[in-house]
Amino acid sequence: MSMLLNQIVTANAQFVSERAAQGLLTPLSKYPQRNLAVLTCMDTRLLDFLEPAMGLRRGEAKIIKVAGNTATADFDAVIGSLLVAVYELGVQEIIVMGHDGCGMLHTTAAGLSQKMRDRGISEDVIAGVQPQLKEWADAIGDVEMSVRHTVECLRCNPYLPKDIAIHGAVIHPDNGQIRILVDGSTECRV
Repeated sequence: MSMLLNQIVTANAQFVSERAAQGLLTPLSKYPQRNLAVLTCMDTRLLDFLEPAMGLRRGEAKIIKVAGNTATADFDAVIGSLLVAVYELGVQEIIVMGHDGCGMLHTTAAGLSQKMRDRGISEDVIAGVQPQLKEWADAIGDVEMSVRHTVECLRCNPYLPKDIAIHGAVIHPDNGQIRILVDGSTECRV
């Protein structure tokens, strides 16, 4: 077992033991209590930070994390997750939450392709994914514009119902301040 995996197993045993001793192992419903899904970035600075900054607690929202908090395809794993959240779990509002200083601002298809080459990925494989990399990685040049673009893509997605409020916001990863960019409850979605 790797050192990291061993650390996780040890921490988990302690976590379960402490929670059991405190009587905190009661089951929660899989349905989000606030009928909310948050599409956000996988940035490590948001771990155990974003939810408290939003006033969210365990069991209150579905959190979907993907680099750059993007969802621009008609259907992919992110859209599929949102479909499950909406149709199976009762989500009525979606917040696209970007963050200042996103690493995707400096990520490009060319840079990713070179790093793939450096790690031994063949040119044929890279060529096969190049169009998707360009559409995805090269599209994020400004955090606020990216959030607005993702909100618009979700609003136009043919698989999401029109009665879902889709909001857009940006959080600062150091101080937790949130800026609302799009209030989906007041903007028309036809």
